[in-house]
Amino acid sequence: MPAPLDIHRLTRADLPKSTVALARYLIGKTLVHDLARGDRLAGRIVETEAYLVGDAAAHSFRGETERNRALFLDRGHSYVYFIYGNHFMLNVSGNRAGVGEGVLFRAAEPLEGIDRMERHRASERVEDLARGPGRLAEAFAIDRTLDAIDMVDGKSALWLGTAVRRRGAIGESIRIGITKEAERVLRFYERGRVC
Repeated sequence: MPAPLDIHRLTRADLPKSTVALARYLIGKTLVHDLARGDRLAGRIVETEAYLVGDAAAHSFRGETERNRALFLDRGHSYVYFIYGNHFMLNVSGNRAGVGEGVLFRAAEPLEGIDRMERHRASERVEDLARGPGRLAEAFAIDRTLDAIDMVDGKSALWLGTAVRRRGAIGESIRIGITKEAERVLRFYERGRVC
């Protein structure tokens, strides 16, 4: 069994204060979910999308609700929701407390716990394990129990970590998979990655 990767937890001070800057910043960083018995799932974040105040596609567009409350927490908190009756999606809050902005994790490159991810996804095709936000959440065993977790407090099982290797060039595009304000260039990805 290979030694665990040397991943350090990010702190709130590491996170940019702009949600768009945060979406770019997270490309190449590591998403980690520590499971029971010392098992760990980790992957390089390779695709994100930003959702902003006044953005009709954002879950916060109509204001704070019970469902989206985590989006209004200080930047660095998880926002997990269920969609299409079969997928969870993971976001991280992106602004100061009271401002409903977030970043959707769209894809990750599996690094650790790949065998567990394969079982979670019932798939052995590594490139597809966490390609797409629903697949990513399933591969990383993310559900609503992880909503509103502080991902940068140094204590939580679901956290954001440093990059394990140099990041490639960042590409930008319009968002995908939405109908409202889809033309906004708020999707970021590592060039050369199949996302």
